Amino acid sequence: MIHRITLPSRIGPGLTGIALMWRMAWVLLVCALWAPQAAPLWAQAGQDRDRLEAFLTVTGFDKALESIALSAGDAPLMLGRDVSEFGGDWTRAVAEIFDTDLMHDMAIGILDRALEDDLLTHAVDFYASDLGRRLVAVENAAHLSDDAEGARADGESIIADLVRQGAPRLTILQRMGPAIDPQDTSVRAVEEIQVRFLLSAAAAGVLPMELDEATLRSLMADQRGELRQRMRESALIQSAHVYKSFSDAELEAYVAALEHPSMQRVYELMNGIQYEIMANRFEVLARRMADLHPGEEL
Repeated sequence: MIHRITLPSRIGPGLTGIALMWRMAWVLLVCALWAPQAAPLWAQAGQDRDRLEAFLTVTGFDKALESIALSAGDAPLMLGRDVSEFGGDWTRAVAEIFDTDLMHDMAIGILDRALEDDLLTHAVDFYASDLGRRLVAVENAAHLSDDAEGARADGESIIADLVRQGAPRLTILQRMGPAIDPQDTSVRAVEEIQVRFLLSAAAAGVLPMELDEATLRSLMADQRGELRQRMRESALIQSAHVYKSFSDAELEAYVAALEHPSMQRVYELMNGIQYEIMANRFEVLARRMADLHPGEEL
């Protein structure tokens, strides 16, 4: 299950002493190892591109990449501003920066260098199965859904029923988070994306204040525990909604597959790629926002 993230919403008019309010629709699970390496790698895809393209499609990773653009709407909110302040060309700028083909090629380049054949085969074997194909279908639909409020309400209702019943399904759903983030790196990933975006925005003059990186990171560290709890709750609620059509036995089989060491290595890589692409594109967006103003062309 590759996740879509909605970034932290806003920092407000000032920074010191202000709680950073986080709105998480999906958990972004990260292997930070890939962050410093990604930039020179995404143009290096070799002769196995067809196999890697098939890997992206079969696992649903291609749709997860497409969903990254949906998070761009939160960028102005992180600055305490409204999308309207950046003019009518905002939509076009986002489409150019979060170009699907560009992000796709970035992912292929890193996978070409980093994904070992045995791991590719292991993941494809599962996701090409009947259960795997059905899981990818519902996950793809969830990635691109624009009804986050409805999904959350449905998931909360399901969880409440499971708690009242003492149903074993709740335990299965709770195992999903640790299975796809065994090193508990998702919170740091969210923090790093926001730091890179805010610092780029400040450097471009989009943020009307000076930012001290150490202070910013300290504020985030102070709220890390609360963020981690909210992200876990959100992931559980979303999972309850997305997988409601699957039986307990099917979910148990899925979680067991996710807990396999080879699958965990695959997810570390895929989520690390998603993280780096997202952080890179938000840095570019921060710089472009300096040129966007109401009533002006890009």
